[in-house]
Amino acid sequence: MGGYSFSAGKWRRLIVVLSVAAVAGFAPGVTSAAHADFSGPFTLQQVLDYPFVNHLVVADSGDRIAWVRTLQGVRNVWVAEAPTFAPRQVTQNTQDDGLELTQLMFSPDGSRVIYVRGGDHEQNWPPPNHLPPNPTLSTEQPTVGIWSASSKGGEAAKLVDGDGPAISARGILAFLREGQVWSIRLEGGRPAMEGPAKPAAANLTGSAADGARKPERLFSDRGHDGSLQWSPDGTRLAFISDRTDHALVGIFSSKEMPLTFLAPSTYFDDSPRWSADGRTIAFLRSPGDGGRPLVPLSTTPQPWSIWVADTVSGSGHIVWQSPHTPEGSLPELEGQANLRWAGANRLVFLAELDNWPHLYSIATSGGAPILLTPGAFMVEDVLESRDQRYLVYCANTGKESGDEDRRHVFYVPVDRAEARAVTSGPSIETSPVFVNGDRVAFIASDARHPTDVETASLKGGTRTPLDPGALPADFPANRLVVPRQIRFKAADGVELHGQLFVRDGVGEGVSAFGSTRGAASLPGVIFLHGGPARQMYLGWHNREVYSDHYAVNQYLASRGFAVLSVNYRLGIGYGRAFQHPQAAGPNGASEYQDVMAAVAALEARPTGVAVDPRRLGIWGSSYGGFLTTLALARNSDVFKTGVDIYGVTDWSAFIALYFPPAGQRFDTDYREQAFKTAWLSSPLADMAHWRSPILVIHGDDDRNVPFQQSADLTAQLESRQIPHEELVFPNETHSFMLYRSRLSADTRTVEWFERQLAPER
Repeated sequence: MGGYSFSAGKWRRLIVVLSVAAVAGFAPGVTSAAHADFSGPFTLQQVLDYPFVNHLVVADSGDRIAWVRTLQGVRNVWVAEAPTFAPRQVTQNTQDDGLELTQLMFSPDGSRVIYVRGGDHEQNWPPPNHLPPNPTLSTEQPTVGIWSASSKGGEAAKLVDGDGPAISARGILAFLREGQVWSIRLEGGRPAMEGPAKPAAANLTGSAADGARKPERLFSDRGHDGSLQWSPDGTRLAFISDRTDHALVGIFSSKEMPLTFLAPSTYFDDSPRWSADGRTIAFLRSPGDGGRPLVPLSTTPQPWSIWVADTVSGSGHIVWQSPHTPEGSLPELEGQANLRWAGANRLVFLAELDNWPHLYSIATSGGAPILLTPGAFMVEDVLESRDQRYLVYCANTGKESGDEDRRHVFYVPVDRAEARAVTSGPSIETSPVFVNGDRVAFIASDARHPTDVETASLKGGTRTPLDPGALPADFPANRLVVPRQIRFKAADGVELHGQLFVRDGVGEGVSAFGSTRGAASLPGVIFLHGGPARQMYLGWHNREVYSDHYAVNQYLASRGFAVLSVNYRLGIGYGRAFQHPQAAGPNGASEYQDVMAAVAALEARPTGVAVDPRRLGIWGSSYGGFLTTLALARNSDVFKTGVDIYGVTDWSAFIALYFPPAGQRFDTDYREQAFKTAWLSSPLADMAHWRSPILVIHGDDDRNVPFQQSADLTAQLESRQIPHEELVFPNETHSFMLYRSRLSADTRTVEWFERQLAPER
């Protein structure tokens, strides 16, 4: 959850992103001698001690890539260069310090990797004091800083306190500090340093003082600035000026010239993209924060448009207007419309005009857009080639059974629907980037092997893992189960997908779900992901928190549980209508049907597995935590216990944040109806039916789901004498910054289910 400003549709944006949030592992199908098959149990820590890879980026030249690798909470930047792409670690962090490494980018010449260290970049809102997270309980307040490391390795250097960096072709680093734009010069590969502390000379290409100067505020703007984008020649900077109820695209040219705002309006403008010649900028325009608030999670169409404006005069014109239909609304997905400037004066964007998130191409002069990626699948992780002739992306489609619950890499020309697959098979590939020659790099995983970095030819065929021996020697890769895809329907006919985790040879050929308890009948657990705009895969996930949950489900299966992970409605991967159902979340919680449908699916004995109905539990985090507590409140007769990890328990508590106070701007009845519906959609509204014990886990510096939500729940549990336990992490945020916090939470979760459901082995 995070990355959205409080603007039009802000209630929906809160709901749809309640989630969250290394050379690692093996190439799919590769078996190392160090991980040969052997029988016997493994520990929870063994399966949690996997390297996790994210933030894969490529240099402008395409000859090198960088990524973040995390192991036991220790985050480091790695780099690999053509032609061999042999990986090397370029930072030397050694502590589980809770400091994110994000926003990786290369300097223009590729000699350095710039990144942000610290902060919480998936938060919905900052805390009242605006302080960065401090999960280690340090007596020194952590800061959010921009750091630099040589691509060759060595000691990293902090450049400046700030966030949101953007580097110009001329070596100027622009960044954000308290909503304003600052800058610092990177001269000759030598990063300028802020303050009296200077790094050792070995950190720099020359003396730390050579060409260095302190950062300065680049310009003053009355808005809250972000989305920094330098012009191709590095002389001008585009930015978004958020004015609370509308937002403008601005251009800074020099301190001697006034700011230019492009076709200003009452709308929200976003995603500025420069043309190759720097003469024009394309951007998105969506409704401002005027008018009557939307009903939470309503299906009211939210049309948007693509504009192009002259960067000198500021005058602009519309290139494309979405239809006034639900399918024409701005996609609520990662990157939203993923606007890109392509070659031959074309723009490419993502829209859901046929119910699926697909890529379209349109001439900057207007006309009808071309559908580039037809089919019943979604498109993600879009990136253009350096010559702007092609796009690379990932999609949940392919020839393998179950590919709708995976991701594979594809590429397509920007002007015609001739997409070609780069990867395939029972594996998962995300975050593709073009590298030198005809190759792409991407993050890969499968059912047994966590994320790794690989390269492959655009023509397909052989894939090359960059470090196939990077897993810890005791990681139980070959003792993990391959989840089984199952499909089932909710009471209203909506088709659902789930992944069933069951240890091989356990629970098969035994009595039906509703029979008396028998030795071969398994305890069952239903798992619900966060988001809810997320999707669990048939393998290790490319988001760290869901990768962690996947590991826990694997461990529960190894301990004799049958675990069903449910991709309920509101999630992605199955079309816009599935993601935007009627009367969902605070507007009626219609997705709860899917939870009960999962119970019926287990009762139907998928793949012959029998589950004991008297030993059925449920767990989830964030939005999954909400559904967990809703299940226990409404159906303690079905769910014998549960684990709620930072879940929402009272939707009505958010009314004051997203609707004007009674009597201001809008009639009282409208606000009161929203309040009543939200309350009746909440777990706390059904406390009278709650009987089952629960474990409640939360960090008290959560910037996505307020800690008050758990405090309200436990107070109700206490007053009603419902058995419960708490696990509270002081200073921890949503999804937990520290590995040791996750390990503690996961350990308590497993212990709770073993104690409450008593599996027989």
